[in-house]
Amino acid sequence: MKRIGVLAFHGDVIEHLQATRAAAEKLKLKTKAVEVRTKNDLDNLNGLIIPGGESTTLFKLCQQAGMWEKIKQIDHIFGTCAGAIMLAKKILHKEAEQQVLELMNLTIDRNAYGRQTESFEKKIKTQLGPMEAVFIRAPKIISVGRGVKILAKNNSEIIACEQKIGRKIYLATCFHPELTTTKFHEYFLKEVFK
Repeated sequence: MKRIGVLAFHGDVIEHLQATRAAAEKLKLKTKAVEVRTKNDLDNLNGLIIPGGESTTLFKLCQQAGMWEKIKQIDHIFGTCAGAIMLAKKILHKEAEQQVLELMNLTIDRNAYGRQTESFEKKIKTQLGPMEAVFIRAPKIISVGRGVKILAKNNSEIIACEQKIGRKIYLATCFHPELTTTKFHEYFLKEVFK
C-alpha cells in the first residue's frame, strides 16, 4: 500500500483525491489518498500532490505548519498550477517574501495566463495522450533547465514537464488535469510504484 498525500490547505483538494483514487483503481494499484494539513501528515508518504490555489498563501501556510523542509524530503511530488510554481527554482513576479521549494530546473511566471476571468479550456496533445486542459490564473513555464523532460506544450509554450533526480521525481503542470482526466495521476502513480 502506497500513501499519496494531497496538500489540503486550499485548491482542488477533493478533485485530486478523487483523481488519485480513480487512477489507482484503473491501474489496480493499492493506494491510499490522504489529506495533508499538518507536519505529521507528511510522515510515511510515498508521494505528495500540491494543488492549485494561491502560491504565496500556500507558502505561508506551509511555513506556519512547519512543513517546508519536510516537504522537500518527499521523493515524488506532483504540482499543478500553484503547485508547479512551488516546485520551480526560479519564479518571475513573485511576492517579496514568497519562497518556493526550488526542486525543479524551471523558470516559471506566476499568473502569466492572466486573471481569473481570463481562464480557459483547450484540447492539448501530451506525451500521455490528448486531453482537455483547464487553465485558471495559470503560470507559464518560461524555460526548463538540464534534466527536465517536456510532457506537453500549448503551441510553443511548455505546460507540463518532469524532472528525475536519482529516485526522486517531480511533475509539474500549468493546467488542472484533475478536472478532466486521470492520465497525469496515473503517470505519477506509476512512478511512485517503480
